[in-house]
Amino acid sequence: MTPAPRLPKVAIVGPCAAGKSTLAAGLRRHGFTVKEVVQEHSFVPDLWRVFFRPDVLIYLDASYTTGTRRKNLDWLERDHAEQVSRLAHARQHCNLYLPTDDLTPEQVLQRALEALGRSRSSEV
Repeated sequence: MTPAPRLPKVAIVGPCAAGKSTLAAGLRRHGFTVKEVVQEHSFVPDLWRVFFRPDVLIYLDASYTTGTRRKNLDWLERDHAEQVSRLAHARQHCNLYLPTDDLTPEQVLQRALEALGRSRSSEV
């Protein structure tokens, strides 16, 4: 019997309140090894690959307005812009760029699973 292929290791980056933790939890339920990289708070451009070396990098994006609404954040637009700037390298190198402003958490998970070659019918 042939063993099942190894699932890719996934890193998730994005500005605050883009949905990193929610997506990571969903992907873990499907058997993926996932690291939420809080690179938006770091000055290391490639932090996403420094310690984890993912097979797949997912960049979740959310606007300042959406982030503020989702987490009731007390921040300024320039704070969001700084996070986006710190994430530029990750966005440039991501395997999946996913704006989450108009998506439910379930839709974000479904799109990520599809991009990772998994679907609801192939759940773990």
